[in-house]
Amino acid sequence: MLACVLLGWLARDGWVPFVSGVDLGVHEFGHLITFWAPSVITAAAGSVLQVATPLGLAAYFDRVRGERPVAAVLVSWAGTSAIAAAVYIADAPYEELPLFGGGVHDWAYLLGPEQCGCLDRAAGLAAFVRIMGWLLVLAGPVLALWLAPRPVVIPTGAVLSADWGGEPVSSVQPAVP
Repeated sequence: MLACVLLGWLARDGWVPFVSGVDLGVHEFGHLITFWAPSVITAAAGSVLQVATPLGLAAYFDRVRGERPVAAVLVSWAGTSAIAAAVYIADAPYEELPLFGGGVHDWAYLLGPEQCGCLDRAAGLAAFVRIMGWLLVLAGPVLALWLAPRPVVIPTGAVLSADWGGEPVSSVQPAVP
């Protein structure tokens, strides 16, 4: 839970040390793996993959590995990624943020006259993405508490058997209430 809160605190301005560097790599990888697709998909893929990657990892750690505290931190990371994407979206009309390797600003292209002609709506879209990001950041600590492992209480006199077909174990100490 502490890691989730720390991520949220660090994400106030949209940049989280180390995590944002990983986000940048994942963002650029999103463009790389969709180079064959139409340019609209390629432009959107960076921000989409940047947020989807920690969410996918959260699902993996929760469902496959059963490591729920890790999943909670990854949900908060997805929130910080969305907050960073919101900063990028808000910059679309101004294009003041430095771009990795130069090139076209993804959101200026996506919202510009060549696509939807709604560059004037960048602030509203950025606000929506920022709110969704903060909801994910806040969901992390909630999930950490909700998904935290619960102590197993074994009733007095219970007999446990090994899952692999071993002999019953009857030397279980009763749980103290």
